[in-house]
Amino acid sequence: MSSELEHAVLATFTTMSDAWARMDAVRFAACYADDATVIGPGIYLRGKDDIDRSMAAGFAGPLKGSLRPHSARSVRFLSADTAVVVTESATIFPGEAEPLPDRQHLVTWVLTRHDDRWLVEANHMCQA
Repeated sequence: MSSELEHAVLATFTTMSDAWARMDAVRFAACYADDATVIGPGIYLRGKDDIDRSMAAGFAGPLKGSLRPHSARSVRFLSADTAVVVTESATIFPGEAEPLPDRQHLVTWVLTRHDDRWLVEANHMCQA
């Protein structure tokens, strides 16, 4: 697939990281499909509303002031409208130059194209 298509997919991660930095749960959840699934250690979220509620609580509490950068390790297109992306992602708190090892994750993402946007359908994270 074209680098233009890859760039469009990766723009979703820029938007998510920016929303996280702004502690904007609504904008963060807008990067997900309505029926998206998020799975991680101790986490199972179903649907955009569940993601929005969870992130709003996190941003108001334990995640306050943190950042969540993503670095793509691979992008693979299953079709012109479906991509699987693997990222190295981390949660970095104020005053930290680097995230602690327990906050570094490998994440597998499935994204689909919705008109001119790419939305997350599912992600699964594990400790890196």
